[in-house]
Amino acid sequence: MSMSVLGLVRASHPEPAAAVTVVAGLLARAVGHGAGGVAAVSLTVLASQLAVGWSNDLIDADRDATVGRTDKPVATGAVSRRVLARATVPAAVATPLLALVAGPAAALCATLALVSALLYNWPLKSTPVSVLPYAVSFGALPAFVVLALPGTPAPPVWLVAAAALLGAGAHFANVLPDLADDARTGVRGLPHRLGPAGSRAAAAGLLLAATVALVVGPPGRPSWAGLAAVAAAVGVPAVGWYVGRTATGAGARPVAAFRAVLVVALIDVVLLVASGRVV
Repeated sequence: MSMSVLGLVRASHPEPAAAVTVVAGLLARAVGHGAGGVAAVSLTVLASQLAVGWSNDLIDADRDATVGRTDKPVATGAVSRRVLARATVPAAVATPLLALVAGPAAALCATLALVSALLYNWPLKSTPVSVLPYAVSFGALPAFVVLALPGTPAPPVWLVAAAALLGAGAHFANVLPDLADDARTGVRGLPHRLGPAGSRAAAAGLLLAATVALVVGPPGRPSWAGLAAVAAAVGVPAVGWYVGRTATGAGARPVAAFRAVLVVALIDVVLLVASGRVV
């Protein structure tokens, strides 16, 4: 039982799941949610992240086994497909039910984000529009958080746009370590068609555009902290890709680029929380 639980945790893609949940909680606090609202938002987002991560590993189990992914518990037998399927369905069902606490509009937005992410897992991952589910799901996240407020205020366009840009950049950075393995198993999403150099350029440009949108979107003049965040959006990914190249040379899986995206996302949300200029 304990091995299955550990396998489920590893199959949930724990780093991005935790990061997205924390970002959602911080954003909820920034837009004015109380403790109950922050908890409702965080639990909804966590359920969604678990459903998406588990379904991803379930769908990709054969591919992961083919390329020898030892970091995937389903491919190594650390957790069975049956256990993973039985965990995925309740998490997916729980997402809209938890979101309903915040009202029908918020629940609809949370459901859109979940369905979009599941459609990425299958069948859109191997198509030229593979970036679209990332943009839709990430863009829907702040919309859900804002719509969950009392009175259901309209989410700021600049906030939704920034999140969509961040999600699109995350897609290119996330796929970079897997380009070779994906090529062996027939996956050809947009990053695969652009290649490593094109994907790195796309990720860098999208992350920078997301941060700029967060800095110039709110009313008032950009702060020095905002300008520092823009500089971080340039420097952090560059460091991540350098570390990733070093890892590749050492025979390790280069995941630093995606972790750099998570760092930029957290910097952006902390900037929003500190500025208080959201809704």
